[in-house]
Amino acid sequence: MLSVITSQVAGIMNCLKKGHNEQCNINDKIILVHKDTGLFITMNPGYAGRSELPDNLANLFRPVAMMAPNFFFIVKITLMSEGFKQTESLAKKVVTIYELMLKQLSKQDHYDFGMRAVKSVLNASGRIKRQYADLDETTVIIKAIRDMNLPKFIAEDVVLFDNLFMDLFPDCEEPQVNTDVLQLGIEDTLNAHKL
Repeated sequence: MLSVITSQVAGIMNCLKKGHNEQCNINDKIILVHKDTGLFITMNPGYAGRSELPDNLANLFRPVAMMAPNFFFIVKITLMSEGFKQTESLAKKVVTIYELMLKQLSKQDHYDFGMRAVKSVLNASGRIKRQYADLDETTVIIKAIRDMNLPKFIAEDVVLFDNLFMDLFPDCEEPQVNTDVLQLGIEDTLNAHKL
């Protein structure tokens, strides 16, 4: 499969080298290659399920080194976009808790403490902030982090997570949310199905 892609990419690159719009034969089909066409490959080494590019395909591209994004600024700006005011201190705490979870909790295949998980927490915190407008911003962040992480932790890691939380948020308690309606709905459904 990749050898076919290599020959197709090489054909397109040869057309691009001519410097103007050019017709190119790819798999017995004539296509017009626009002179401003660009081809890019993003590699994420070490990411589960990914493999290295074969040398003949990799040689067609120029490598460019990338650096890891600055989580703090991404978190701070995302919190601003969600309407938070205490973005500086909350961003530090969010980044710190995720760094600590990555370092101190056990290694499980289903754990994710990267940017995708952080973004999910930030989006959840925005929803919580809009739903419970009277909650303190720190309490909103606490609720979002706990709601998004606790269900996936194994029992041993829950204790470690709670200790990390107490260190990072010493004066705050997890907000109690009224789940009476949910509880009654679950009980009604169980009774209706004779469970």
